Amino acid sequence: MKVYLTLLVVSALVTYVATPAMRHLAIRLGAVTAVRDRDVHSVPTARLGGVAIYLGLVAGLLLASTIPFLASVFEVSNSAWAVVAGAGLVCAVGVVDDVWDLDWMAKLAGQILAALLVAWGGVQLVALPIGGRTIGDSYLSLIATVVVVVVSINAVNFVDGLDGLAAGLVAIGGVAFMVYTYALARDASPGDYSSLATVIAAVMVGACLGFLPHNVHPARIFMGDSGSMVLGLVFAAASITVTGQIDPSVVGQRVQQIPAFLPMLLPLAVVAIPLLDMGLAFLRRIGKGQSPFQADAHHLHHRLLRFGHSHRWAVAVLWLWTFVFAFSAASVVLVRLRYAALMLAVGLLAAAAITFSPGLRRLFGRVWRGMGAAAAPVRKLTPEGREASDSVEQEEEHGR
Repeated sequence: MKVYLTLLVVSALVTYVATPAMRHLAIRLGAVTAVRDRDVHSVPTARLGGVAIYLGLVAGLLLASTIPFLASVFEVSNSAWAVVAGAGLVCAVGVVDDVWDLDWMAKLAGQILAALLVAWGGVQLVALPIGGRTIGDSYLSLIATVVVVVVSINAVNFVDGLDGLAAGLVAIGGVAFMVYTYALARDASPGDYSSLATVIAAVMVGACLGFLPHNVHPARIFMGDSGSMVLGLVFAAASITVTGQIDPSVVGQRVQQIPAFLPMLLPLAVVAIPLLDMGLAFLRRIGKGQSPFQADAHHLHHRLLRFGHSHRWAVAVLWLWTFVFAFSAASVVLVRLRYAALMLAVGLLAAAAITFSPGLRRLFGRVWRGMGAAAAPVRKLTPEGREASDSVEQEEEHGR
């Protein structure tokens, strides 16, 4: 685990250092998010934070390729570099969108090309984790991989609407996924438990953690499409890498007690909130006769704000739901199934109480606002492109 934690820290440091540079570059290029009717930020804010996230991912994987313990991960196939190439492609598409605003069809085409690049590099969904069934046709395997990658990309992209929300959700889910894949690899291969899925999860979490200090409310920079699409692709790649490659029936007594489709369960649990948000958005827009990719102000985070949550508390609520789903699913490789089910039940009750209880919402809201009021002023961009100072307390009132 020390190796993976080292990769996490390196990825975090590179992302943290690169983010301010990308903010200045975004300002020079005009990659600045204006204030629109559907947005909840109150001042124009620089984008291109996704480039820093990508740089952190690449730095972590480059370091991983030099570590003897992980030699087999990089010698067996070029899958890791396929992920780097695919992430680089969607990052480039995201940068173009952040600067010049692409239409949804162009972005979708870029996502499909990136998914194909990842699949051609060896990251393919070739087996289903239900009874060990394989996808017999190579074309079906390719199509399944593309669908999974594109859905994951758009799920993360759709949920990226509040400061720190997407990066926090992926970081929380990524930690659970890293623990899960590490435990499975150790049980399945005690002699060599190096795992590409764990490597990818570690650098992904590190990149998110390195970006969050710049992105929590009030954000100095947004990740933009260049970041949300990279994170969606990388998480999908990690999920596909582990799915079908580890047989739950041979990884210890604890795992034998659970259904054989567990390798698919955790990825779904991690992206449950983004998938729910995306599904509701698609149904809502198609029902109105609109394009499913047309932006609106009815996402889950918008609803939480209208329900009365502050900006920070709405983010915390969605982080909490992701934590409950992800770690409850991951816990089945660490504890007995009944304890994992109990953990899920308790977590759901606690999350529901915090989400829907006005008393708890007001109490914690006052605590969070009190903490924000004591913070130092934050530099933001004015509509003219100059920097202006807004206090955290003022930002908390307006929201992003």
